Amino acid sequence: MYHPHLKAFLCVAECGSFSKAAEKLFVSATAVMKQMNQLEAHLGLHLLERTNHGVVLTPAGESVCRDARFLVAYSEEALARARAIEGQTASILRVGTSILNPCGVFMDLWQKVSGQFPQYKVQIVPFEDDHRGILSVLDHMGQSIDFLAGVCDSAQWLRRCRFYPLGVYQKCVAVPLGHRLAQRECLTLRDLEGETLMMVRRGDSAVNDRIRDALERQHPAIRIEDTEPFYDISVYNRCVQQGNLLLNVECWKNVHPLLRTIPVDWAYTIPYGLLYAKEPPKRVCAVLRALDALGQAEKNGL
Repeated sequence: MYHPHLKAFLCVAECGSFSKAAEKLFVSATAVMKQMNQLEAHLGLHLLERTNHGVVLTPAGESVCRDARFLVAYSEEALARARAIEGQTASILRVGTSILNPCGVFMDLWQKVSGQFPQYKVQIVPFEDDHRGILSVLDHMGQSIDFLAGVCDSAQWLRRCRFYPLGVYQKCVAVPLGHRLAQRECLTLRDLEGETLMMVRRGDSAVNDRIRDALERQHPAIRIEDTEPFYDISVYNRCVQQGNLLLNVECWKNVHPLLRTIPVDWAYTIPYGLLYAKEPPKRVCAVLRALDALGQAEKNGL
């Protein structure tokens, strides 16, 4: 129902590398590059910039990427509905995935508990990270997506769904390659003085607000620039283009090939886990109970 190379394009966009995408797609890097050349020729658009550090989307590529995620998801949902009408589908667990909220965390857990649910199959549903896209996904949790794995202390997110905590990730700072700080193994707050640090505006994230309060009070020489309420690839691109720093999370260190994410000498973390509907269906509750049991068994060393 869509061009066969679109999924490969989305994988390249997510990985920022032909070789990493090839590993995920179980084909050669040469095959992936050939598919991208064919897709660009078919569309008559230049979608990807090839650099020494990886692959970066062009503005046209970013536009196609945003729409392609919805196109692929809509096509797969349309096929799922048609197959359900024919009675050909088993029960499905739909797991969201995006550049900043990849489904790997859920899939790693699913491998440990899936034996308890032979009646379920997993369907991966791609979605867009931008402000409108993510809030729409969360507003419809339980309809098009059952689980979404990601970092979360957003008040807007938590008003829309429930959160099953799994752990925490460290707050870090992303630095453009070639920046004076890019080769550091760890940063101090004094290192950041005189720089512009991009971060989401105040009011939605308690962790980010604590960081902002500390910087404004103790390190006024660090300039703060507000970003959109939720990151997407455009925020990372702007960081590179402006030569600024970006408040980041350790799990997002590979989002942009022209940024290096470096730990900071502070103790700020953000929780990560699984997001699901406020009134979850029975299949979701069953999986969460299995995860509870798994966590207890691992805690007891069983």
